[in-house]
Amino acid sequence: MSTAIVNGTELYYEMAGHGRAVVFIHGFTLDTRMWDAQFELLAQQFQVIRYDMRGFGQSAVPTDAPYSHVEDCRALLDHLHIKQACLVGLSKGGGVALDFALTYPQRTQALALLDTVLGGHSWSAEGSARDRLVWQRAREGGIAAAKESWLAHPLFAPALRQTAVAAHLTHMINDYSGWHFVHRNPEQQLEPPAAQRLHELTMPVLVMAGEWDTADFLQITAVIGQQIPQAQTAVVPGVGHMVNMEAPAVCNRLLAEFLSQV
Repeated sequence: MSTAIVNGTELYYEMAGHGRAVVFIHGFTLDTRMWDAQFELLAQQFQVIRYDMRGFGQSAVPTDAPYSHVEDCRALLDHLHIKQACLVGLSKGGGVALDFALTYPQRTQALALLDTVLGGHSWSAEGSARDRLVWQRAREGGIAAAKESWLAHPLFAPALRQTAVAAHLTHMINDYSGWHFVHRNPEQQLEPPAAQRLHELTMPVLVMAGEWDTADFLQITAVIGQQIPQAQTAVVPGVGHMVNMEAPAVCNRLLAEFLSQV
């Protein structure tokens, strides 16, 4: 456990194991703890790194200055003297991993995208409206109201049916600062967006989703699988958006098999 001072911010990270570097990138409002079921297990085969992105977990919140999660990840790898890594990201973290692979393909050995965001995806009217509701609640009732609305999002409905997963997920969201709900976020986005550039990816890719995830994320998973010829696609039955927490045994097997083939 340590903190890297890079790009004018502080990033909390943890590292364990030896071998090929594997970096885990968490989802929105979450932090390194979402990878608890993967971190120590995969450390038996690989050098695993998990970190809190800027604005989440134990890392510093953004300032008014523009920043990039991709450049933060690159700076962390430089700090750790890691030239190449396999990236594993879920949801927002998957979008960051994907953008990193497009920006720094020579530093990306493989890409595992779980229930991933895709930059440039045309979100459904229903999905967009439900997301906007969270920020509306923030304007009306502050961070606590936004968190309540976020946790009630259909994304998390399947996860909340599992008692232990629900407790872990709720704990992380309760610990989240809520910064993004009440501040303008100066995060810089990849241009052109990833949705227009999937054909550029040549490294091994695994794209995975829970079968009960929302329609938007299932569509993204299908699109990535169709547009990247070398991509392996897996839809995990009986779970939703938090596939690695809801079905850790299946997810761990798929990740270990994929990463061992790289």
